[in-house]
Amino acid sequence: MAIDEKKSWTNMGAVLAAIGASVCCVGPLLLLSLGVSGAWISTLTSFESVRPIFIILTLLFIGLSYRKLYLIPNNCEEDEICALPDSQKKQKLTFWIISIFILLLLVFPWYAPYFMG
Repeated sequence: MAIDEKKSWTNMGAVLAAIGASVCCVGPLLLLSLGVSGAWISTLTSFESVRPIFIILTLLFIGLSYRKLYLIPNNCEEDEICALPDSQKKQKLTFWIISIFILLLLVFPWYAPYFMG
């Protein structure tokens, strides 16, 4: 597996875990804002009990991504794309954008009441 693929699976894992952690809170709000209603929307709140597990997974994947980007030396050959400085800058920028988005999803239950107002 190439180095870029290893970095992308940790980013994707973090995004999926964050979605899992926020499905109980973001899901119903998103569906209601799209005009979808029904009693079954309230069943999404049953995911609240597994939310801590998804939060831990999310933070673990973010930590693994950070480790691969900043702590582990880059083992690329000079002619590979991952050795280019522009590629490394793009990877780091993507990591920070995704991480901020993920953290916003994780803290959504604390600022959601401002939207429900």
